[in-house]
Amino acid sequence: MNSRKHEARVAGVLYLLLGVTSALSLGISSAFIVRGDAAATAAKIASSQLLYRLYVVSGLASQILFVFLALALYQLLKGVDKRQATLMVALVLVQVPMSFAIMLCEIAPLVLLNGADYWSAFDKHQLDAMTMGFLSLNSYGINAVMALWGLWLLPFGVLVYRSGFIRRILGVLLIIGCFGWLAISVTSLLFPAYARIANQFTFLAVGELLILLWLVIIGAKDQQPASIEAS
Repeated sequence: MNSRKHEARVAGVLYLLLGVTSALSLGISSAFIVRGDAAATAAKIASSQLLYRLYVVSGLASQILFVFLALALYQLLKGVDKRQATLMVALVLVQVPMSFAIMLCEIAPLVLLNGADYWSAFDKHQLDAMTMGFLSLNSYGINAVMALWGLWLLPFGVLVYRSGFIRRILGVLLIIGCFGWLAISVTSLLFPAYARIANQFTFLAVGELLILLWLVIIGAKDQQPASIEAS
């Protein structure tokens, strides 16, 4: 197996692991949050803490994998355009610490509901309300970081399109996916009443699924790309 195909397969496996762990992490919302009912939400977390911790750890793992994925893609695509590859990595590295900060809101309910004596100053209704508040803040944080989920796909898509060893249509779909995530992020923050409608744009992320499958199954073609590397 040539080195480029190996690099593509490594990136594909990392992308696959990122997708699995991210899906588990984002499952917190649907699995635990009961809309408009703080007591029920807190009760679900308290009764299934191990599962909840699994979701939190999955989020941590996904961010670590994201860093390694960005580096793997940089190694694969830097010969196409080094500046675009550097921009791609930078946009990933910016969002990772943001995501770690958002994760604190997911961890907060575990602290609030751990039954420690120092929480006796608050009654159960107050603790439940704070739990729901932190999870709501987590949702807003995810909506904000979605903009970066989209932006990193722009240089990634350009690199794929120009590479010559990955199908150009995948690059086009990645660029389209960029604007899909941006639309969801901006709409959710500015016009939250229309967030459910904007969420329909997630189908535009199909390019990420296709590039993942391409990298894992096919890897990269053998021919050399038309390099436009910039120093």
